[in-house]
Amino acid sequence: MSTNTKIAVGGVAVGLLLLIWLPWWAALLIVLGVPAAAYLALDPSQRRRLRDRRRRQLGR
Repeated sequence: MSTNTKIAVGGVAVGLLLLIWLPWWAALLIVLGVPAAAYLALDPSQRRRLRDRRRRQLGR
């Protein structure tokens, strides 16, 4: 298994555990809030590189 696959499987497992352990709205807040907070913590140059990389993957 590749590293990205392992990360994805781990994320799904954590998400399912959160749904069982916490109310659905709290789990949703964590699942959506953590990536958003991580993105906002980036410098503007890092955000620009991330956007450019995403565009390249889409074939633009």
